[in-house]
Amino acid sequence: MVDSEATPTPELPSNKELKLAMKAFRKRLKLTCLDDESRMGYGATSSGQRSSVVAIEPPNQFPQAVWQELANQGRLKHDGGGLYSLVEP
Repeated sequence: MVDSEATPTPELPSNKELKLAMKAFRKRLKLTCLDDESRMGYGATSSGQRSSVVAIEPPNQFPQAVWQELANQGRLKHDGGGLYSLVEP
């Protein structure tokens, strides 16, 4: 006999939590790109290269289930190794 309470179904993250996670992800990605662009050689008098950062490790304030759900929804792409990238519409 299988007790349904013994194996709880994983609860999906709320829409509010997903929205906050996406906001945090975008902010972390933006700051990472700005940090990469601020290195020597990317100044106004240089070639003006853009950041080569395309994937980051998501903020750890949210559980892994949130990032997996966002990837399942097609809003993020899981690039392996714990890295995620933004999916542009």
